[in-house]
Amino acid sequence: MRKKTVLAAALVVAGGLTLSACSGGDDSGKGPVAEISAQANRPGTVLDQPYAKPNLVLTDTHGKKYDLRERTKGKPTLIYFGYTHCPDVCPLTMSNIAVARKQLPKADQDKLQVVFVTTDPERDTPAELAKWLPSAGDPSFTGLTGDFATIQAGARQMGIGIDPPKKEKDGPVVSMHGAQVIAFSPKTDKGYVLYGEDTTVDDYAKDLPKLVRGENP
Repeated sequence: MRKKTVLAAALVVAGGLTLSACSGGDDSGKGPVAEISAQANRPGTVLDQPYAKPNLVLTDTHGKKYDLRERTKGKPTLIYFGYTHCPDVCPLTMSNIAVARKQLPKADQDKLQVVFVTTDPERDTPAELAKWLPSAGDPSFTGLTGDFATIQAGARQMGIGIDPPKKEKDGPVVSMHGAQVIAFSPKTDKGYVLYGEDTTVDDYAKDLPKLVRGENP
């Protein structure tokens, strides 16, 4: 097992984190430094210095205030930053987690919290998130929106870079963002495992039972 120090927002893990129009961003220099244990042939990367859960108070799909720390305290939680107009990575990530979640026993499915925070809040209203999440992922997933600056600051607390959405020349509006999923332990409420965009259904299915218990995968 090798240990190395990297900028988490620019991290390339064993599972493979590539940059695309639906990921990346150039805020990596503004994120915290995370020391990780790189494990060969492992989709998830265990962080030697886990992240504190972001201090985020946003709006859920019901239009109500959602305090991330308060609502997910003591619960196994996966957090992902993305947007509903993403053509590929975001819906695939949500779908992979949803399929893997259904392989858990019902009690564990109920414990697992999956939180999708938009990086494109101007278009991703509560109603838009409520319409998109059940089809892209699962009705149980929590969708959050709010002020972009607040969302960006919360992402940076986890080393994830986000750029303001912008319109490509003669093209669509694109949101550049880090495509990592970070798992938070129900025991410590710390983000201790990071997954790249190439993580498969089988990868999540193998790890989720341990993540629900707050164990290292």
